[in-house]
Amino acid sequence: MNAERQTVYRWSLIWSGVLVALVGVVLLGVAIGRVDAWARVASVLGLSALAWGGLVQTINAVGLVAVQSAVPSSVGLVGTEYLVIGSAAWIVGWVLIASGIRRAPESTEGPSPAAGAVLYPRLARYRDFYWSTLGAYGGGMLLAELVLILLQTFLSSGGGASGGGQGGLAPTVAFAVSLIIASLVAFGCGFVGAARARRLAMPEATIGVIYLGLPVPIGLTLMEQLPDLQVSLGYRLREVTYVADMLGRPVVGYWLVFSLLVLMLVLGINTGFIAAGSGRMDLRLGFELFVARRHVGVFRPSLVFGTLAVLLFGIVPPLIIYGIIRAVEAAVERTRIRELGLKDPLAAASALNRLKLREQSPTMMMTALSVGGVGVGVMALIIVLSVMSGFEEDLQNKILGAHSHVVVSKYAGHLSEYKRLMEQIAKVPGVAGQTPSIDNPVMVLAEDEVQGIVLKGIDPETVGSVLDLRRNMLPGGELDNLETPQKIAPRRSLGLGSKPSGQDDEEDEEVDPIIGKTTRGTEQKVLPGIILGRELATILRVVVGDRVNVISPQGAELGPAGLIPKSRAFRVAGIFYSGMYEYDAKFAYILLAEAQKLFNTTGPTGIELKVADVDDARRIATQVSRELGGYPYRARDWGEIHRNIFSALRLEKLVMGIILSIIIIVAAGLIVATVIMLVLEKRKEIAVLKALGVSDGGIVKIFLAEGLQIGVAGGLLGLFSGLAWCYFILKVGIKLDPSVYYIPNLPVKIEPVQTALAVVIAVLVTYLASIYPALKASSVEPVEGLKAE
Repeated sequence: MNAERQTVYRWSLIWSGVLVALVGVVLLGVAIGRVDAWARVASVLGLSALAWGGLVQTINAVGLVAVQSAVPSSVGLVGTEYLVIGSAAWIVGWVLIASGIRRAPESTEGPSPAAGAVLYPRLARYRDFYWSTLGAYGGGMLLAELVLILLQTFLSSGGGASGGGQGGLAPTVAFAVSLIIASLVAFGCGFVGAARARRLAMPEATIGVIYLGLPVPIGLTLMEQLPDLQVSLGYRLREVTYVADMLGRPVVGYWLVFSLLVLMLVLGINTGFIAAGSGRMDLRLGFELFVARRHVGVFRPSLVFGTLAVLLFGIVPPLIIYGIIRAVEAAVERTRIRELGLKDPLAAASALNRLKLREQSPTMMMTALSVGGVGVGVMALIIVLSVMSGFEEDLQNKILGAHSHVVVSKYAGHLSEYKRLMEQIAKVPGVAGQTPSIDNPVMVLAEDEVQGIVLKGIDPETVGSVLDLRRNMLPGGELDNLETPQKIAPRRSLGLGSKPSGQDDEEDEEVDPIIGKTTRGTEQKVLPGIILGRELATILRVVVGDRVNVISPQGAELGPAGLIPKSRAFRVAGIFYSGMYEYDAKFAYILLAEAQKLFNTTGPTGIELKVADVDDARRIATQVSRELGGYPYRARDWGEIHRNIFSALRLEKLVMGIILSIIIIVAAGLIVATVIMLVLEKRKEIAVLKALGVSDGGIVKIFLAEGLQIGVAGGLLGLFSGLAWCYFILKVGIKLDPSVYYIPNLPVKIEPVQTALAVVIAVLVTYLASIYPALKASSVEPVEGLKAE
């Protein structure tokens, strides 16, 4: 018998019921499998796991009553016997389990001598459930989610713009503002609910999050899977899905935001309990911070500088130096005490006792390890994320150097009226440059080499205002040669087999075998120019001045055997190097007029734009589309065009950050152990403080402050050491092989928000890790703490 719960367990009946219920589950699974209904049953099981199954099934049953008469009674179901037997076994199993659990008979000894006495105040005030707290927690989660969605949509669609109807904030800025406000809403509701209940009220929090917090992220997740839901809600929530899609998978974004709101709710609950747990609102922290600072001593110079040295120079060198210094100090001090003992043994014993007191206790050692663990986690997080941000920035600069920020095109057809459109686009604020272009896939041939590429027709006069093509040109070629192809000097590939002076004219003269006369070689014919990437030129084994043939399926010509691909000869006018293999090996440029002839088009396929603020490209693209009147024109920003690669980079950075945060979580385990040891060491002091009138909330404040001191110290040390290492990598540099990475040094970009977020994560994790030990400390009663004294 369990004396505390006064419950008797009959394990034979319980285990028998479990086995029978498992048999019922197997039979029900067979019945569902035979009718191939797992797809429909899975949703019901998922709802049942969240305790929604009964409600949903009741609503469905009410809806089926009206149509029940229309179903023929002779319809037979396959596997009905398994369904009936399985359901019966399931019910019988639970009946057996319930029969094995019984309340113990009441005691026959009668009331105790304390019967009728005043009940302990804490127990007298206790209530097992607060409906108002449930409303605050659940309503707060739902309200925070709705505020986030509605405010994000409002700010992104132009409601928050100062111009009024001229476009809203950038999606990332609008999301940041909305997330901050929604987090404050969740925190405030958690604070109010805990202050009302004067306790954490975790059952109310769990029910509120499950029933009122989960529907929104589940609905957004289902929107990605159900076409009907996507059609009805997708357009209204396009701003929300756009920001979530920046990670590549919108579902990941939905649940990350939901987790953050739950975290803010938990922080609000804990803060509300601390502030109002004593029965009155008490936000003062002076006394508690003083006690915590004297108790832990996290900011002692020896601990701070020792931990910083370990973070900056590694663990081995500082520990060796520290061990040598401590050994020398101990030897000198013991020599002094021995000499003092020869004169005064009592003074020597007192000095030896003081030396032992100065030595660190196990708790102080664990405090140092906790600070170091948090510092290592923050430092690693800052360094890795800064390096990944450097790679992302370098990749973004190279992509946006070879591609435009915004592309204006038609849903179908070409832009024959592109000059008029460019005049309209120039009126849109934020557009810094524009150029027309044509791009189509082609095949390029040189000697025996063939390569599939993307050929772009450009305007050399305006392309420099949008792309970095002119700056990326290698010596020996000129972009302006596209307009003056007669300036391109013919050459043989790679400069091999150069002809001696005086033999050029003879070798250029060719004898026609039919007419028997000499003719000028075809190489001297003026051909239109083409700009190739460095890698493409290497693959084709051509240099400036060599001839290449371009074959295009667009604008095919009619031949004796039917339609044949159009082929045109070009001469290499220059070679560019963008720093990205994919672009240097897959792109080539020709004059816009030559592209129109080759592809047989009446105008460019798009107008490429450059905007003043890259991060504001989506809003400017929306304004350009409005300026052009919408359909049949559309404007796509670089984030939409290159969504896959940048989403993969962001998702990779997110996963790497989560993995590295495990270091901080491990350090949080050390903090839990450290604070628990502090509670055990100071049990007597806790009892004295409570006897003097310090409330439970005050004790929680003290030990939360101790855990926060460890987190703040480790976070600041990790911040300083992480920035120091990033500065070292940035200034000194870590060499890379340019032939492999296309960059000479390891790139580093320190983002202030990202760096601050690493420290905030460390402080939040240590704060959460300190909650349990602090609550255990507040449960110590004065009598229990002082009974051994």
